[in-house]
Amino acid sequence: MQTDIKADIIPRIRKDLIESVDEKTKNNYSRFFKEEVKCYGVKSSAVKKIAKDYLKELKQAGQAEKNNVFALCEELLQSDYCEEAFIASEWAYQVRAEYTEEDFQVFEHWIKDYVNNWAKCDTLCNHAVGSFIEEYPWCAEDLKLWAKSDNRWLRRASAVTLILPARKGLFLPEVFAIANILLTDKEDLVRKGYGWMLKEASKPHQQEVFEYVMSNKKEMPRTSLRYAIEKFPPDLRSEAMKK
Repeated sequence: MQTDIKADIIPRIRKDLIESVDEKTKNNYSRFFKEEVKCYGVKSSAVKKIAKDYLKELKQAGQAEKNNVFALCEELLQSDYCEEAFIASEWAYQVRAEYTEEDFQVFEHWIKDYVNNWAKCDTLCNHAVGSFIEEYPWCAEDLKLWAKSDNRWLRRASAVTLILPARKGLFLPEVFAIANILLTDKEDLVRKGYGWMLKEASKPHQQEVFEYVMSNKKEMPRTSLRYAIEKFPPDLRSEAMKK
């Protein structure tokens, strides 16, 4: 029974996705991405339910250990479909209690080889990779290497991985170090990514982020600046926006 589930779970997931296609959702995809994306056109709520139901089935069959789940995630990511990437990211996050330090290389491989739009990047990094960094905080040093990569998705990942930890007040030195590396990045989505990271860090560290923005606003692209100061009170926002 276990062998059967592992062998046919991906085809069954794909069948469910095809049967859940919503034409309006499918048409909307082109509005959200600058690049061409491969999608079925399934509402996010339906994709979440599919991910949850099949993970439950894996657990009931005793097949939900991390190594098995990661192997299935790899297969899902290889398809290049946005919805399958979402399921892979959700499953990877759900086995976070089993993460080991070596999993950083797995996540790096997934980003380098399979991530090709902002949604895949953010869905994987916000939760799975962000949780990994909280568990193994010394690996945040490696995010600085991502920030220097030629791969724009690794560069965005270096910032968006810290979104949820930064919201909790964690990794402020790393937030500023990564923002420094990405400060004048040529890619709009990378600029937005580190601006978002600064915005989240400003929630528990408003004064520190304000001082950082004021010190760097001459070099900082306006896109990044607007993201970073979005949660500031009006007086600080006005001060930051002055030329």
